[in-house]
Formats: sequence, structure tokens, C-alpha cells
Amino acid sequence: MIISASRRTDIPALYSQWFMNRLQEGYALIPNPRNPKRLGRVEFSPDKVDCIIFWTKNPAPMLDKLWEIEERGYSFYFQFTLTPYDQRLERNLPPKSELIRTFRELAERIGPEKVVWRYDPIIIDSTYTLKWHIEHFAEMCAKLNLYTKRIILSFVDPQISLDRKIRALTEDEIHTLASPFSEIAAQYNLPLFTCAEEIDLTQYGIDHSSCIDQKLIEEIIGCPIKAKKDRNQREACQCIESIDLGVYDTCINGCTYCYATSNLKRALGNFQNHDPMSPILTGYPKGDEIITERTTSSQKLSQLRFFD
Repeated sequence: MIISASRRTDIPALYSQWFMNRLQEGYALIPNPRNPKRLGRVEFSPDKVDCIIFWTKNPAPMLDKLWEIEERGYSFYFQFTLTPYDQRLERNLPPKSELIRTFRELAERIGPEKVVWRYDPIIIDSTYTLKWHIEHFAEMCAKLNLYTKRIILSFVDPQISLDRKIRALTEDEIHTLASPFSEIAAQYNLPLFTCAEEIDLTQYGIDHSSCIDQKLIEEIIGCPIKAKKDRNQREACQCIESIDLGVYDTCINGCTYCYATSNLKRALGNFQNHDPMSPILTGYPKGDEIITERTTSSQKLSQLRFFD
């Protein structure tokens, strides 16, 4: 079983103690996004969970808990989204200088191969111009190149963004960015990948990849796994199947482009209603829910194949 924590909210930044309590108790209840009265019960144990993927813009609150996750026998890596945007787009995040320090500290603790840098999403307007992105990407690569082994790019999709002022990039704009981005990353021996993008940028050395990535998981855990493409994601997404622990409208980072928070006021209410001791991320089960056991098991094929 692969655990995603989480595409729907920032668990490391906002709900790290809840996550640790779930590991200790060995299970979590996950609401169906379409019907919150239906809960899935997911059991945790190191022999069932092959890898945990953390998605975050600020893992600082989880840094002091990483040793315990490792001591409990869990493997994991981080998808760390770090952009140069200001508070116009990312209203409630710490200063970028602080986040860069956190990025470095995380990599020093768990290894740069377990910290994927997401430059995501790329937005173009009169403020965040092509030149602006190229300059800031170069500055960030200079600061982060020793602390990650891969960079994932993604271009904003206005169809899933909640800020209707945001527009899609043209193909010309994407190609105009791809070439200098590739050259900058190559200076630091950092491979570039795209996430859930149909456009082909291989001419610049930028390949398609996935965030919940089978190859990376196998490298981290040291053995192959049996995996299927996640059919619940966008068609261009190459991620493998996982169980997501998050709940929509619970992230208060305040990113105006985010698809997972439809209403910041609602998210603030859910955050205030959060109990770290509850088996569910927001609120507490009332007793009238339908709870279904989710079938979980390890997908490992062999413990020894990578070491033969």
C-alpha cells in the first residue's frame, strides 16, 4: 500500500501531530470526497505500508517527528513545493528564505534523494513574467541544488484552479521557458520532469514523470512493487495507485491557485474544528456514518531482487 499525505491538504505543515497519532493507533478514517457520510477505514502497519509520500509547502512542523516515523519502520519521501511567488498568490506561507532553510534541513536529515522539488504551478501574468521565472528559477537552483535530486515542473491549469483570473500558458510560452530552465538545471546536474502534462518537452531533456513514482519508491524501499496507474487522476498523470489520507477544504496555506481549497473561510473553520486525537482529519465521527474497511496490503514483490 502506498499512502499519499496528501494531495488534498498540507498534512506536514498543518496536521503532523494528527498523522503521528494515526500511526500510533494504526488506522485512520477517510471521508469519501463525494459523500462525507461514507468513511473508509485504513489500517496502518509497516508490513502493509510500502511507502508514504508527503506533499507539503512547509514541512517544518514535521521535522522533529521524522525519526519516529523511521523508528516505526516506515519508508517515505517528500514532494516539497517551493516557488518564488509572494503573498499575492501564497498568502499564509512563511517567508521564502525560511522555507529554503527548511528545505535544506529536511534534505540534510533524510537525504536529498528523498526530497523532490516541485516548481509548481508555473503562472504567467504581468507580474510573473517569463523573464521573472527564469531569473528566480536560476536563483533557487543555486540555493537548492545540493539538497534535491530532481525537479518537477507543472504549468497552471485554469480548469482546476479556483482563481479565474489565472490563464493557461501558451505552447510558445512553455517552450520559451523550457529551454533556459533545462540549461539552468543542467548546470547543477538536476534532472527536470513535468507532472501531468501532455506537452512533449523531451527536446529540452525534460521528460514526463510522476509524483507518486514507482521507480523512486522502489529505489527508496530497495525492492520492486506491483503497481497500477492511478485511474482517479488526470489522464496525463502517470502516478501509481495510492490511498490519500487528506480532506478537501482543510488547507489554510491560502494559495489562490489551489484546487483543493474551494473556500478559505470554510477551510479555516475545518482547521479550527480539527482534533489531533480524532481518527478523521476534521471533526469527529458522529456515529451515523457508514464505515467501510479498505483492503490494504503490501505491494512488494521481492525483498531481495535489488540486492542479488
